[in-house]
Amino acid sequence: MCPLTMRDFLAALEKKGLLRRIARPVDRTWEPAALAKWMYQALPEEKRFGMYFEKVKGSAIPLVTAALGANSAAYAAALGIEPESINDALVRACRNPIAPKVIDTAPCQEVVFTGKEVRLSRLPIPVWTPGKDKGPYITSNTVTRDCDTGIQNMGVYRTMVRDERSLTSNLAPGRQGYMNTLTWTDKGKAAPIAWAIAAPPAVHLAAVANLPYGADELGIAGGMMGTAVRVVKCRTVDLLVPADAEIIIEGEVHPGDTEMEGPFGEFAGYMGPVERRPVVRVTAITQRKNPIYYGYTSQMPPSESTVIQSLTHAGILLKTLRYDLGETAVSDIFVDLTFGGMLSHTIVAMKPGYPGHAKKVGRLVAEMSLVKRVTVVDEDVDIRDHTHVDWAMNCRYNPSRDTVLIDDAYFPVNVDPSVRSANSQDTMGSKIVCDATLKVGAGEFSLPPREIMMKALDLWKEIGLPEFDIPRRAKLRIDHS
Repeated sequence: MCPLTMRDFLAALEKKGLLRRIARPVDRTWEPAALAKWMYQALPEEKRFGMYFEKVKGSAIPLVTAALGANSAAYAAALGIEPESINDALVRACRNPIAPKVIDTAPCQEVVFTGKEVRLSRLPIPVWTPGKDKGPYITSNTVTRDCDTGIQNMGVYRTMVRDERSLTSNLAPGRQGYMNTLTWTDKGKAAPIAWAIAAPPAVHLAAVANLPYGADELGIAGGMMGTAVRVVKCRTVDLLVPADAEIIIEGEVHPGDTEMEGPFGEFAGYMGPVERRPVVRVTAITQRKNPIYYGYTSQMPPSESTVIQSLTHAGILLKTLRYDLGETAVSDIFVDLTFGGMLSHTIVAMKPGYPGHAKKVGRLVAEMSLVKRVTVVDEDVDIRDHTHVDWAMNCRYNPSRDTVLIDDAYFPVNVDPSVRSANSQDTMGSKIVCDATLKVGAGEFSLPPREIMMKALDLWKEIGLPEFDIPRRAKLRIDHS
């Protein structure tokens, strides 16, 4: 069963040994972030875990990070499935969205602070790049709405704390949150905005999906959960937010109210630039009686944000290729877990149907996403095993024949370190597609037939040699021997 609240999810993680509680009081200005950095930089993916800081100095609210994106197993637990089913679950959710259900009273509004009662310092908002970020940053789901259509959008925009009752949000030009606020401010109106903190896990995963403008992330989240996301109207602004979230911050963006935002450690592993962004005047904070604060840890990859974005974008791309563009020859997609859905390396498994088919699919992926590299391989390659992918590149890829370069690629936010110029202005980037599918008969695999390999496995066990789990790479090769 998919956990319907963050509390249910954390309890499930704890049972699986994927959550660690830290009872020692921590200083939010450096300790949680630095500990999370050590985990992602030093531990292999399968040994990472969510961090639950029970006591944060200066706040009565516990802090959780890395739980949703510790690794593939944690992500899968957020959907109540096994890791190998993640892509299938996302494809089903995109094809069968469930609209949110509006309710009148909600757990996220058990306690309401408005006016001078609003104090952002009550929340254990961390400094995510200690010693380099300008201050504490909210890293959670941001809700905006188009003034003309009424359609809401949910995304993740880093948001800097200015003081007790104001924020500066990185609503960058070209992104949906920015476009939504313009539909209000261009008319001289204040744009409503809200942050849903520690919402149902599926809401967090859907919020990072790269969906077309006007698509409803809450509907996709409902499809993931198998039931409608419960939403409630905010107390001070005209938005619907997840009713089962732990904390909601409500506010307004007023026309012309901007200031310089940043610096902030970005997902690419470098400090992001300082640019002018909208100021948000906080109008209310609503919460459960004993809430939990949740924030994504990002900065130097791999990180929580890159894991979440990678796994989500892979499923979205697979659904788009197979069911929107009719490329049913595509069987699987993997986005590397270090750069998320942007600037990353995407690997596509497919059964090419005609000459040039793999290059065509690679171009489609490059054009419809913000990835930088696309590698296309046959179905007999384990796309999640870099050793197997490298093997395919070495023996099935001829660079002069199998490479497509795409020039003048524009990435809509200034986060690609490879194209920054000396005066801090972006230059145009590029993308590469590598067709590492088999084009000519290369002969049989240089492995004994399957029956001999399996007899040898029995002999291995009889001799008492070290036990092992058969890698998928080996299974695929043996099955084709």
